[in-house]
Amino acid sequence: MSGSYTLNPVGLVRKKAGSVWIEIFDEYSEGLLGLEGFSHMTVLFWFDQNDLPEKRRTLQVHPRGDEKNPLTGVFATHSPLRPNLIGLTRCKILSIERSRINIEDIDAFDGSPVIDIKCYIPGSDGPSDVKVPDWV
Repeated sequence: MSGSYTLNPVGLVRKKAGSVWIEIFDEYSEGLLGLEGFSHMTVLFWFDQNDLPEKRRTLQVHPRGDEKNPLTGVFATHSPLRPNLIGLTRCKILSIERSRINIEDIDAFDGSPVIDIKCYIPGSDGPSDVKVPDWV
């Protein structure tokens, strides 16, 4: 199945004066109901500053930008260079004030569009028999 899909941002990453938060757009703020009961959440965001045709064509990178690491396919890394520029990270929730989620940190730039948020439930998204390459 191929084609294009439309993603609508639900908010923006904000970083100012040592504070980090996610600003949820008003039309999506009702979706925050109940999130205050969780300590962590998973955030999907768009690597908008990498949204250039040549960066979307990058299929191999040196992980973590370190040329000492072996050339590796982007699907085996967390590189922001990829065909679809979706970032995924887990964040600690510090507090929620109306449509503002104050978080500990996020590996996204100020102004990055947030495309979805999911509550984090321990044990629900990870196997116990994990193996990783030496460079990790």
